[in-house]
Amino acid sequence: MAREETGPGGGRHWFFLEGMRGEPGTRVDLTPISHQLRSVLRLDAGAVITLLDGSGAAFATRIESLAAGKATGTVLGSEPATGEPSVELTLYQCVPKGDRFAWILQKGTEIGVTRFAPVISSRTVVRPAERLLAKYERWRAIVREAAEQSRRGRIPVIEEPLHWAEALERVRGLGLFAWEEADGNRATWQARAADSTAVSLLVGPEGGIAKEEAAAAQAMGWIPVSLGPRVLRSETAALAAAALVMHFAGELG
Repeated sequence: MAREETGPGGGRHWFFLEGMRGEPGTRVDLTPISHQLRSVLRLDAGAVITLLDGSGAAFATRIESLAAGKATGTVLGSEPATGEPSVELTLYQCVPKGDRFAWILQKGTEIGVTRFAPVISSRTVVRPAERLLAKYERWRAIVREAAEQSRRGRIPVIEEPLHWAEALERVRGLGLFAWEEADGNRATWQARAADSTAVSLLVGPEGGIAKEEAAAAQAMGWIPVSLGPRVLRSETAALAAAALVMHFAGELG
């Protein structure tokens, strides 16, 4: 088995562990992740991993014992998790067909989305909300794993499904919605996104945003933004727009 090298914040393998205490010297029950440590990563006692409690801190932890179905560790120290963005980005995403929303959750978490909200619009194919709620357990697992992989300090929240009008009322900070009929006002929304600590991003379904929905959004203060001259798929638009917000906020280097 491999002995893990330490690095910033501890080992290169990161895990969220509910209910952990992060004071140096604290013994930690690693049993919930013992299978991953022993059978998947093939680590052994003495290896250093990084634990996260969801508060934004990262805890370097040494594995003390590791057996089938049982593991313990000791917290060595802590520091802020560097993967948390400075801007709070909420993605209100009209749910696409198939498994595309799961892909948006995974990649959006890696980019830096703080909160996801599935949205049902007039042209959304997947409905009613009960069908979406049945997928939440799997969706939360996807977000958790993506947060660990991308070294986030917090697990993004997945809100309950919202209808279009409800989503418009939930705006957090600067509200932007991607619309193919928007003017090419990149300079305007680039400047505003760069100065915002919270941004809400609304993306339509495969059939696009209906004109009456766009009018309702603008009446509520949401700003229509263009993503260029090409018409993008819903999932492509979501990630392109999220990446642009992070870029304007200085989060992508």
